[in-house]
Amino acid sequence: MIRTVSPNLNRASFGRCSACVVRSLSICGALDQADLLEFERIARHVELKHNEALFTAGQVADSVHNLTAGVALLYKLLPDGRRQVIGFALPGDFLGTATTDRYSFSADAIDAVSVCRFSAEAFTHFIEQRPHFLLRINKFVARELMLAQEQMLLLGRRTAEEKVASFLVGWRERLRKVGDDRQTISLPMSRQDIADYLGLTIETVSRTLTRFEREKMLVIVTGGVRLLDSSRAEALAAA
Repeated sequence: MIRTVSPNLNRASFGRCSACVVRSLSICGALDQADLLEFERIARHVELKHNEALFTAGQVADSVHNLTAGVALLYKLLPDGRRQVIGFALPGDFLGTATTDRYSFSADAIDAVSVCRFSAEAFTHFIEQRPHFLLRINKFVARELMLAQEQMLLLGRRTAEEKVASFLVGWRERLRKVGDDRQTISLPMSRQDIADYLGLTIETVSRTLTRFEREKMLVIVTGGVRLLDSSRAEALAAA
């Protein structure tokens, strides 16, 4: 069950936005202190466990979400039952905006996830009173479009090795932007998730990682991989 904490009922949650470690990466980074207090007033803080759904494709899009912790899986189910993973959301990412009245994709928690949830109505009213905030949101929409374009390139005419290397290099850069610059690249998603993102089979992903390890480009460790030859990985990713 998804757990929510209403800031109107829990006074201890006030100031949460000011102390948020991903505020500078998020849409709320454009807000001054007064606006931040109002933003927090309309927020509901939600926590999800592994595999819990944040929202589901086809569901009425009555809320938007700002991810503050954890990693979320974004995907669509195809008419034939297959799944296409369209992305992985990290802290600071803004989810749930829809061009129609229903969500066009689903979002599930990969690990423990925390989000700030806003009703679509309250969020729209908040934006209407703050045009400068809309500019910030437009930047996030533009970033989503860029990631979608990169996904199209990944699914294009690339070898399995190029796809897997590109994913690892790109994911490493995204982790660094949220402050995770450890030598080990954390991979909380499953091999199947990666396969469904790259348009490969899970067997191909596993074989490719094993080949990279055998060729000493990386070493597979618990919870991720450690790149030993970043130059080669980056060259494959740029191919």
